[in-house]
Amino acid sequence: MQSEQLLPIREVTQQTGVNPVTLRAWERRYGLIVPQRSGKGHRLYSHEDVQRIRNILHWLNLGVAVGQVKDLLDSAPSEAPPAPDNEWSLLRQQMIEAIANLAEPRLEQKLNQAMALYPATTLCEQLLLPLLSALELRWQQQFAARLEQVFFYSWLRSKLGARVYHNNHQLSGSPLLLVNGTHLAFDPHLWLCAWLVSDAGCQVHVLDWVPPANELAIAVARLQPRALLLCLGQTVNLRQLQRSLASVDIPKLLSGNAISIHRDALQAGSDPDLHLFDSPVDVLNGLQRLRLLQARLP
Repeated sequence: MQSEQLLPIREVTQQTGVNPVTLRAWERRYGLIVPQRSGKGHRLYSHEDVQRIRNILHWLNLGVAVGQVKDLLDSAPSEAPPAPDNEWSLLRQQMIEAIANLAEPRLEQKLNQAMALYPATTLCEQLLLPLLSALELRWQQQFAARLEQVFFYSWLRSKLGARVYHNNHQLSGSPLLLVNGTHLAFDPHLWLCAWLVSDAGCQVHVLDWVPPANELAIAVARLQPRALLLCLGQTVNLRQLQRSLASVDIPKLLSGNAISIHRDALQAGSDPDLHLFDSPVDVLNGLQRLRLLQARLP
């Protein structure tokens, strides 16, 4: 009877969103989770373990470094104030220094270490989005800013693209179609959305350049996606956008810098299938809330 109450690692991943690599790293490096073992040595998790994982995620989402979580889990709630942001700030500064020196191996090492320890949503909120904001400020006044931007964006596109490619080949079902609606050759917002969604168990198909307005419906008809996500820049032709979306009869998600600027105009329509989101994490949460994400693990 007891064994029937235990869950394999794949089921725990489906319930919590924490991938097996990260669960094993939490166990080996920090002792955060100590699962039982089957006769063949496979990890088995109790419902108490699953709740503990959710508690870990709670602290990580508050910005607590993974090395500090165990003490907080063992403390009473009133005795567990959030830890300072020092470790995240240090990691972001180390990555900025690697970017400034065009040091790809060092940049790769820092992100790989973080990816092994933290869920994708935590990395996005605590590391990558603040890093991108810091870099935007740096590049406004930094010598060789364009060189740094080209270097970092080229590396980040390859990194996230490889993750998405790997995830797609382990998943099935209709994809989410993501379209770059900005003037940028590489939109970090778009690719962070693609990574988060694919990491959550949904295939994604990315169009890095926006198709002509009258051809977006053709892409939808041929790819048969479960929904369309269009990432918009600050400059938007609202009339052209509305014409493009009018011919698409699946759920339509809009995100990017334009949302905060044009929110009232975008919400003025009566399309019940149109949804607005500010950040990549908001997109992921919105897909879950709309029941458009169903994890399909191999």
